[in-house]
Amino acid sequence: MKNVAIVGMGALGLLFGGEIAENFKGHTAFVMDGERAARHRNDSYIINGRSVSYPIETPEEFLKSGKADLILVGVKFPALGEALDLIAPLVYEDTTFVSMMNGISSERIIGERFGVDKVLYTVSQGMDAQRNGTEIIYSKHGELFIGIPQGSSKELKARLDEAASLFDECKVPHTVEPEIMYRLWSKFMLNVGINQVCMVFDTGYAGATKPQSEAYVMTVAAMREVAAVGRAEGINIGEKEINQYLDIIASLDPNATPSMGQDRQHKRLSEVDMFAGEVIELGKKHGIKVPANEYLLKRVREIESEYGG
Repeated sequence: MKNVAIVGMGALGLLFGGEIAENFKGHTAFVMDGERAARHRNDSYIINGRSVSYPIETPEEFLKSGKADLILVGVKFPALGEALDLIAPLVYEDTTFVSMMNGISSERIIGERFGVDKVLYTVSQGMDAQRNGTEIIYSKHGELFIGIPQGSSKELKARLDEAASLFDECKVPHTVEPEIMYRLWSKFMLNVGINQVCMVFDTGYAGATKPQSEAYVMTVAAMREVAAVGRAEGINIGEKEINQYLDIIASLDPNATPSMGQDRQHKRLSEVDMFAGEVIELGKKHGIKVPANEYLLKRVREIESEYGG
């Protein structure tokens, strides 16, 4: 791999993409449209007290070095379509995608657009990064789990090996996960509970996991609904995984809040369609009732409608 493009400068992009930008021996850049590039090209970031800056290029500038061998996608779900339009000129037959996004749908959407044999499945886990403007603070950096579904082609396995080698070279914390769909769904189950509840109840990790509290009851109910639709989709998850992933949350900064909690604080549209929206659609598909997620979707929509401006 000679050219790596990173799309998205949120916490995921800066923490994992930033390590590639700092350590990759080839050409790498955060890619964005001309207006954003002009606005952010001279930005510097403070990550746990360390000042850093990263190369920013438009697609036209990136192409001067060639098309992208690897593209890391770390945008918010509402911006995914626009991001894929932006990077389309960088894609060729050997391009590999790593989507660092939450949820279970981004890999499918990217695969439908550019080809399923270009897409590695990825889960980011164990991070509690909080972003405020150009500053990111975390107590746990987290890692990426990367893998491919069972029965994937030899070509996709070769792409996985190549990406893992690059991550090794660039010191990106990662694990090659043989049961990636199980891992993906388990993390999805956690995010559906913890992300949405932190936003709706305007709380952090501690508030959403306080035993017997209303927020905790809602977190577990939403996760159980994911487990139910997951089993209908052939993924064996349940109470064991709920407890395991709530234990992960207990290891994070109790005062931190996940991305949707931060969305409420900054009055940004959230990724609720990727969480409750997806669960509701799967519930309809399999005839499974999902009242907790229906409630959470309704409340998030009400909160977002109050932002104004």
